[in-house]
Amino acid sequence: MRVIIREAGVDYRIASDIKVSTPEDAALAAKECNGDTEVFCVLYLDSKNGLRSAEIVSSGVVDASLVHPREVFRTAIKRMASSVVLVHNHPSGDPSPSAEDLRITKQLVEAGKIIGIKVLDHIILGNGRHFSMREEGVVVFT
Repeated sequence: MRVIIREAGVDYRIASDIKVSTPEDAALAAKECNGDTEVFCVLYLDSKNGLRSAEIVSSGVVDASLVHPREVFRTAIKRMASSVVLVHNHPSGDPSPSAEDLRITKQLVEAGKIIGIKVLDHIILGNGRHFSMREEGVVVFT
């Protein structure tokens, strides 16, 4: 199976048969979700954490990206994803989460609970590094 990242009608092909078991796996799978502006990407996983697809759901300006639960979960529902991993970049290079990053993550975790799709983690990319909100314990995901 070929996995595609879609952004505004443009498809970016990524490797097939990817299993997302660690934050490093998620960062590698979402390497197209990086750049000079903030990009918010969602990895859609099956029940065994296999990557079904990935999508860029929001592109922002240099220091902001707006994302809403409907954009995150629309494709998750269509693709019958069991869970999602959120990934976005910080063009500044510092992958530390902002207060807004924490707020939106908590909102998306709650929305996922309501519709029955787990949010497993939120990874922030920056300067070849990544920050896992789950690993660092800054957001409760269960």
